[in-house]
Amino acid sequence: MNPEELPLRDLHLPEVSGWWPLAPGWWVVIAIAAGILGWLLWKQFKQWQANAARRNALRQLALIRREFNEGADAAVLGKQLSELLRRGMLAYAPRGEVAGLTGDDWLKWLDQGLEERPFTEGAGRVIETLPYMNPKTLDIDTDVGGLIDAVATRLRKPLEVAA
Repeated sequence: MNPEELPLRDLHLPEVSGWWPLAPGWWVVIAIAAGILGWLLWKQFKQWQANAARRNALRQLALIRREFNEGADAAVLGKQLSELLRRGMLAYAPRGEVAGLTGDDWLKWLDQGLEERPFTEGAGRVIETLPYMNPKTLDIDTDVGGLIDAVATRLRKPLEVAA
């Protein structure tokens, strides 16, 4: 027989496998990745929710600072800062631990977790006396800007207290 007369056809290769539909293993990988992404997003959302009081307190502090720069007196500023600081700290620590603190105990508590000690050794010390001072006899040397900065530092820095 003549090889040219044989009824042979060219080789036919199978079609290339498409990427769709995905194999079951890929669906498992996608499900695991989606679960991890969902968990991370949930965790981030919970952290954002937990910091709502801090964000609100910092907005209030910006308003208080603006009012003071526009001419509010220092005694009113002291009352506003003291109240803001107390409410802000009550949002993060147990009421029984914070609500009854006064004087040096309150100042020491405010300094916990901060590198410097702005309340026991710095400008923040006047937070205890400023709300009760007569605006007419207010000491000119009172560092009101330092007090506002100390309050801002305390509000920005997360507390490391056991809840």
